[in-house]
Amino acid sequence: MSDMGTTAAGSPRNREPRAQGPHGSPELPSVSVTSYNLEVRDDDGFIGDKASRSAFVAHLDALREHFREQRADPLKGETAAVSKSELDALLRDGDPHEAALVLSAIESFAQSLAFVVRRFVRQKTWAKVERIVVGGGFRDSRVGELAIGRAGIILSTDGHPIDLVPISHHPDEAGLVGSAHLAPKWMFEAYDSLVAVDIGGSNIRAGIVELRQDKAPDLSKARVSSSELWRHADDEPSRDEAIERLGEMLKGQIKQAKKDGLRVAPFIGVGCPGLIEPHGAIERGAQNLPGNWESSRFNLVDSIRALVPEIGEHETQVTMHNDAVIQGLSEMPAMQNVENWAVLTIGTGLGNASFLNRTKPKAPSAGKDKGKGKDDEKKGSGRSKSGS
Repeated sequence: MSDMGTTAAGSPRNREPRAQGPHGSPELPSVSVTSYNLEVRDDDGFIGDKASRSAFVAHLDALREHFREQRADPLKGETAAVSKSELDALLRDGDPHEAALVLSAIESFAQSLAFVVRRFVRQKTWAKVERIVVGGGFRDSRVGELAIGRAGIILSTDGHPIDLVPISHHPDEAGLVGSAHLAPKWMFEAYDSLVAVDIGGSNIRAGIVELRQDKAPDLSKARVSSSELWRHADDEPSRDEAIERLGEMLKGQIKQAKKDGLRVAPFIGVGCPGLIEPHGAIERGAQNLPGNWESSRFNLVDSIRALVPEIGEHETQVTMHNDAVIQGLSEMPAMQNVENWAVLTIGTGLGNASFLNRTKPKAPSAGKDKGKGKDDEKKGSGRSKSGS
């Protein structure tokens, strides 16, 4: 097996350094994005595919086949169509054998997730990662939470002192809330909310993020006040039809925010799959979106700005980054007691990003992290053992 060497933003080593710009920038107000959209391979292909939603489905499907040889299958239909709530219910209410079926799938997937993490931390940009926050739709279930927890235990017992923690916001909201960290906080001093967009391979979500800086200046209390979800995968629109529908969603959300009495900043944060060019185009990685979003004649940022040229009486500013980066940014206030951290988003594929905080970690509270200091930082591949 072999890894394909990659650099920050997932670019091959022989590429020229990417120019810094407002979109896909490696330097954000409070954090440096040391990498995102890394494409690490082994002989079987992209290793991220081993920890995707479809990988979990494959584990469960194989177990169901063996289970049916001895007893009735408690699940109905194709494995890919089994919902997270069905699995959670079987885990909670099934008889011991039925619950064990789900637990076995969790164990198999956790082993795969731990394998993927081990391979990622061999990359230069992940070598010092102390904590990994796990988001994406798979996390939004008890099954997902247990798989994340079990993978963390596997890594710990293998001598990898890395915390794996579920993302604290609902994954759907995390993809919007993270946009609040794309711009410096002083930009929002006269406002209490902003517009955010999360574009995915199946869904597009637009919403209003209420900043609540009066309750928490670090934006840890930011929340989604309203949102609209469109499952474009069901409608199979063209690219232009998708952009037109997005414009309607944005205008509807801005109108709703004004009805709610919110002062909306003239700012739209956008999360989108793939490698983001500084001028707002998508280099690659948007193949699951409707139509060709990677065309040299298409610029998503310009399209959004044309649809919503003004918010209030001011010209709209649009800033775009990779969707995994933005999910990770939603967790930034909780990552201030570590220096290097990362995010994995488990969904149709496996999104990834790694970060370096601009400020040094906060000192641990009394009674916590006792004995974890410089000696611990010397253990294990240059990574330090962090608190929970």
